[in-house]
This record gives sequence, structure tokens and C-alpha cells, in this order.
Amino acid sequence: MSTPEPVLAGPGILLVLDGWGHADAADDNALTLANTPVLDDLVARHPSTLAEASGDAVGLLPGTVGNSEIGHMVIGAGRPLPYDSLLVQQAIDSGALRAHPRLGALLEKTAAAAGALHLIGLCSDGQIHAHVEHLSELLAAAAAHQVQRVFIHAITDGRDVADHTGETYLARVAELTAQARAGQIATVIGRGYAMDKAGNLDLTEQAVTLVADGHGSPTDSARTAVGASERGDEWVPATVLTPAGDARIADGDTVLWFNFRSDRIQQFADRLSEHLTATGRSVDMVSLAQYDTRTSIPALVERADASGGLADELAAAGLRSVRIAEAEKFEHVTYYINGRDATVRSKEEHVRITGDAKADYVARPRMNLDRVTAAVAEAAARTDVDLVIANLANIDVVGHTGNLAATVTACEATDAAMEQILQAARDSRRWVLAVGDHGNAERMTKRAPDGTVRPYGGHTTNPVPLVVVPNRSDTPAPVLPVGATLADVAPTVLHLLGHKPGSAMTGRPLL
Repeated sequence: MSTPEPVLAGPGILLVLDGWGHADAADDNALTLANTPVLDDLVARHPSTLAEASGDAVGLLPGTVGNSEIGHMVIGAGRPLPYDSLLVQQAIDSGALRAHPRLGALLEKTAAAAGALHLIGLCSDGQIHAHVEHLSELLAAAAAHQVQRVFIHAITDGRDVADHTGETYLARVAELTAQARAGQIATVIGRGYAMDKAGNLDLTEQAVTLVADGHGSPTDSARTAVGASERGDEWVPATVLTPAGDARIADGDTVLWFNFRSDRIQQFADRLSEHLTATGRSVDMVSLAQYDTRTSIPALVERADASGGLADELAAAGLRSVRIAEAEKFEHVTYYINGRDATVRSKEEHVRITGDAKADYVARPRMNLDRVTAAVAEAAARTDVDLVIANLANIDVVGHTGNLAATVTACEATDAAMEQILQAARDSRRWVLAVGDHGNAERMTKRAPDGTVRPYGGHTTNPVPLVVVPNRSDTPAPVLPVGATLADVAPTVLHLLGHKPGSAMTGRPLL
């Protein structure tokens, strides 16, 4: 039996279908409930495989769900990258975090001045932006340094974990404070306010004035705070727990941000820093992991080096790329896929798609997909463009609402867009590599801690489809191997472009 000829090298399109995971058909699988003839045919007729996009395959703790940030980083790096959550856990397990000189010095200073330590972060175990159990180590460190006043400014989730579980997680925070004999919950607010990253500063200001100035509705328990939200845990209103006493941030206090992921907390961190400065309060501010803030915030755990990836290899080869995505995922096809590097290479073009209407993902599950599709087709038609990199955001962004019907519509809209993009690829003789970055829409319910099945808008540990559409129909189709991971994407893309993978890449070309 002869070996098939390889797919012809040439220009191509790398499509990241955000949230495109694989699972058997089920009543809560939006992807299999949707009418998606193009995606179905894509997997059935073209070289395809399933790629691991979670856990240690991409640099996360074993069993941890994937996310868009690490997914795009590994796609671009061509190798698993120890993610911030893994590095934080390693620092905890080794004792390095509790013994960190910067942390020790800040806690000693705070205790000596009879100041307060303010811990701000997401209180859930979704392991996408934070993990509630990390508080245990920070509270133990505060107790060891005899910091008497420790205030926890809790952000409720409802997105990375099942909704209406905020009360359970806040109860766990209370258990951790009792075990450490340090700390108390001082304020509560939903992540919709505290973790906005779309520039909605009116939302962010509610979180800022809550923790800085105590501006919120007073209540006597965390349970009452969560119960005050008519829109679920994500939108718990700014609430002050009166038993905490005066937990406003004062001059000379210390603020420690315990989210390990930067993108959804950095707007809050910057605005809080600016607000404190404007109101004459000087505080020490530190983050658990490195943040991409305008404000200089020292990190207790540094991030992994992601250089030598796809962007660097494209630049070295003199290849032009065009990056296209809606605002919600624009940083992922630029900053994150480039290894958390904000440098724009000389032959790298960025196309950020925005819309006229306010984002309402349930009412408008198509989002601005038509504009994204048109931009991809326009870039594909250019003879000076070697690689188009685009993110189709709908499956993930709408999936995060937990609304099954809207997510089904988003999947169908993505399917229709794929038909147009594949036609544009045929017209321009381009190959297409389509891949998910993590699972999401294939599981839209989850069993809550109390045993009830609730709508779920978070990520999964399921593998993601990876499909290669050759640039010529008369070329024998190769068979993609099993056991692929997202780390294999960049080496495969470079192979399809006619270039060898970079020396930093441990992933393999799948062709």
C-alpha cells in the first residue's frame, strides 16, 4: 500500500472554534442538538482527530478543564506551558508561597502597623480564574505573621461553576477562615461587576467603591447577600457584611489579589489602584500570579516563558499573518496566541471586530459573526497573506450564558459561517485547520453540590475536534494520528506552510 502524498504546502487559514468540544449526543449537548451539516461533514469527510485540550496535556493540573487563555497559548507555543494555576499549586505544595520573602515582608509590615490585609478574588473551584482553596495558604500565612485584621472581598462565580452555588462556596470560605483562625468575609459582589473586561467601567466602579469605601447594601450574612441576586451568582449586587465592621481599605493597608488569571481581574485592579491614589491612600498591592495591568503590581508567582512559538517562527520566516476576532476573543488570537507578548510583528495585522449593538448573547447569539466571516474571506483573498488566524467566538461566549436554546442557535450560526469560510478557502486555494480550544457547549448542565442538576455555562475536560481541509481536492487525504493535543497545532500549521517547526516546540506535525 503506497503512502499518500502530503497535503500541498501553501497559504492557509487557522480557525479556532471557541468552546467546540466533543461528547456523545445528549439532552444537554448543544452541538449535537444543533443542525450543523457543515461541521458534521467536515469531521466525516476530511482528515480529523480528537485533541486533548485540558489537564496536563496543556500544562494544567490533571483533570482541570481547559480555557481559552491556555488553549490559545498552547496552540501558539507548540508545547504545553505550565499554566499559572499549576505554578501556584506547585508553590503551595513546596512551601515556597508561604515562605515567599515578598509576602513575608508585606505581612510583617501590615502586622507591625496594625493594618489590614485585604484578599480580593473569585471564590469558587472552577480553576479557570481562581481556586477558593488557595485562600487556605494565604490565611495561614497571615495568621503566622499575626496579622489581626484580614478581610476577604469575595467575588461570586456562577459562570465557571454551576449557577446558584455561591452560598456553598462562601460557606467554604468561612470554614477556611475558621481553620486558619484568621480572616472574615467583608464584602460580596458578583463577577459580572468585578471581572468585566469589556471596558464597562460603570460595572467595575461598583466593585471598586465596595471594597475601597464600603459602598454596598448592608446585610448580616453571605447567604443573604447571594440571595439578593435575581440574576444568579454572576450578578450578586455590591454587599457589605456588617459583622465584619469597618473593612474599608485604609492608608497603609495591604491588598492581595488571589485570582491567578489576569484578563478578567486586571480592569478591577487598575481602577482600584487609581481610586486609592486619587483619594490619598497609599497601599501595598501584590498579586498571586502575574497580571497585565497598567499599574505595577508585583507577583508572588511568575509565569512560564512562552517565546519561540508560532508568532516568532512566522516572523523569522517573513510570513504575513492576519488575526481576526470579535472584541471578546481578540486578545486570544493576538496577545495569547503570541505567548502573552503584546509585540506586533512587522508582518502581523490585527482586525478587531466590533458591533453597533450592546452585547446580549441570549438575544443575539450570532453576535458579530457575519463581520468576522467577511473579514476572514477578505483576508483569504489576498495573495500577500500567508496565514489567516481567526477565532469564531459564538459557541463559547453564548455557551457561558448557560442558555441551551441560545447556544444551539450559536452553534448553527457557526456552522453557516464555516460554509462561507470553506468556500473562501477553496476560492483562494488555501488549506484550513479548524480546532477547538476547549470544551464548553457539549455539556450545558452540571450537578451542583446539593445534587440538583443545574444549567452550566463553564468549560469541560472533553477533547476537541481537529480537522485539516487540504488545499486541493485531488490530493489523497492523510490520516491524522490519535493522541493529538493542542501543542500539535503550531507544528502542523508550520508544516502546512512549508516550514519546519521551531526548536522550542515539542508538539509534532500531524501530517
